[in-house]
Amino acid sequence: MAEPELRRKLLAENRRARHEYEFLETIECGIALVGTEVKSLRQGKASIAEAFAMIRAGELWLINAHIPEYSHGNLHNHLPTRDRRLLVHKRELAGWDRKVREKGVTIVPLELYFKGSLVKVSLALARGRKLYDKRERERERDDRRAIERAMSRRR
Repeated sequence: MAEPELRRKLLAENRRARHEYEFLETIECGIALVGTEVKSLRQGKASIAEAFAMIRAGELWLINAHIPEYSHGNLHNHLPTRDRRLLVHKRELAGWDRKVREKGVTIVPLELYFKGSLVKVSLALARGRKLYDKRERERERDDRRAIERAMSRRR
């Protein structure tokens, strides 16, 4: 039986990663948060632009993600850039661990979002792009836009 489609609300997106990296695989995983972090995310002020993921002691961790302190929190508020544990199946993690040990492969967060009432993170196994690859992609995109512009004028 197919599960019902849950509403997705995007909280943060790492747009620079799409330019800087070539994605090999993607995965969706949960994230272990404290209460004030969830409340802060509901206010919609998170950033994963400088974030990355790392495998430590058989667990996956999100490092440098910025979730600001909850405005109505008390002295037990969370630290904005604390390391957060990501929830992923052991088998998937073992496969990614082997691949990350390769030279030049890293784990990059793409999106942080609510899926129903749960907070999820979309991660990608990524390899850095060379400068000439970035220029080539940009040139192709500009050429495609120019062709579409010319086609729309002809109609």
